[in-house]
Amino acid sequence: MLTLFNAAVPDVLFGPQPAAAQSSPSDESVRIQVYSQASPAVVSIEAADRRSGSGSIISSDGLVLTNAHVVAGSRTAIVALEDGRRFEGDVIAFGDPGLDLAAIQLRNVSDLPSITLATSNISVGQNAYAIGNPFGQFQGTLTVGIISRIDRDRGLIQTDAAINPGNSGGPLLNSSGELIGVNTSIFTTGRQGGNIGIGFAIPANRAAAFLSAVQSGQAPGEWSRFSNTIPITANGAPITGQLSSNSNVLEFDQSYFDVYTLEVNGGDRITVDMLSGEIDAYLILIAPNGEELAQDDDSAGGTNARLVATAPMSGVYTILANSYSPGETGGYQLRVRANRSGQASFLLQEENVLGPGASVLPQDGSLYREHTFSGRQGQPVTIAVESREFDPYLILLGPDGQVIGQNDDFGRNTDNASLTLILPETGTYRVLANAADSRGQGRYLVTVR
Repeated sequence: MLTLFNAAVPDVLFGPQPAAAQSSPSDESVRIQVYSQASPAVVSIEAADRRSGSGSIISSDGLVLTNAHVVAGSRTAIVALEDGRRFEGDVIAFGDPGLDLAAIQLRNVSDLPSITLATSNISVGQNAYAIGNPFGQFQGTLTVGIISRIDRDRGLIQTDAAINPGNSGGPLLNSSGELIGVNTSIFTTGRQGGNIGIGFAIPANRAAAFLSAVQSGQAPGEWSRFSNTIPITANGAPITGQLSSNSNVLEFDQSYFDVYTLEVNGGDRITVDMLSGEIDAYLILIAPNGEELAQDDDSAGGTNARLVATAPMSGVYTILANSYSPGETGGYQLRVRANRSGQASFLLQEENVLGPGASVLPQDGSLYREHTFSGRQGQPVTIAVESREFDPYLILLGPDGQVIGQNDDFGRNTDNASLTLILPETGTYRVLANAADSRGQGRYLVTVR
């Protein structure tokens, strides 16, 4: 469940709130009716890098509403319905910068169940029902609560209905089974905490405006997670910043952060230092495909932060200059360095051809060849399979023969496959340079840095 949001959103989001809170029945029959009506249109979503989430079918021809962070970096997704049917869909649009919404269009479908978006105002105290696929394992789970608060500053509905990782993108419903929000994040205690009954959803009227933009062709084709970003270059003069109440707010702990973007090449070694005598510095680095690459608290000594990471792909990286505790304000310096990829050492670099003589993966009939390298426990590596002739798929097997990672497309604008991870044990690893489908053949390059 994503927990990063921008605080700067309009104040006119929910309409006037009635003087008296609306009252909705909460007995067993209503819960059963809401679930029976809505659950057939609540889907589980499988996107790139084995990410999972939830979504709502909002039209019978297969338009699915979900969170942007569920499908960012994916051009397609697999969507599973409650009745067991599975469809492939195309990721067709994203919300504006800072709006965590996306749309998927399923292929060649009709007469699907759908959920209606609510048009009436919402009130604190009214019943709320969440349906989704928590932890990617429990599709069709219903949780029940109330609307606890309306956060007008951030444009979010707060609820105590249990929301967990995997619920992202699923619906928050009213007692009529209508969608009043898109579940998107939780507040928790500490960076590793779990659900404590404070969840957030993007309200239906913001979702409706996004869907109108999708239907008119005006919605962005890429997602910018943050607004108010500051482009920077590596190896330049230190950057002076200031965390204040005007900064962005990290939703799960209410800490402030500023956002910087940095363009580097795949394989570059990125080093970021955040130094301050006024706040406890904290750094987060996000890759171009939206995946968190690294974070750090005190590695630069005292309460200063330093993170070091190898860029798994070329593109624009996002740096969050954050504070460890909520509400901390003060000045800081940011120093950013990047060593060119030509300075990187290779554990493996081989060219080969998928074609006659290659092995066949039994599951789908696709071709693959095997490459090996030696690694040690705790060693960070970036593995890539690149080709201009077919769509590569990458599978990494550990010394015990078990799959420890796989990837299809590491970004929205490439078919190449890449993994960045820390090796779990010392030994010989096997890289399967595979094709994404049974037709894939041609030359490719496999590298391990």
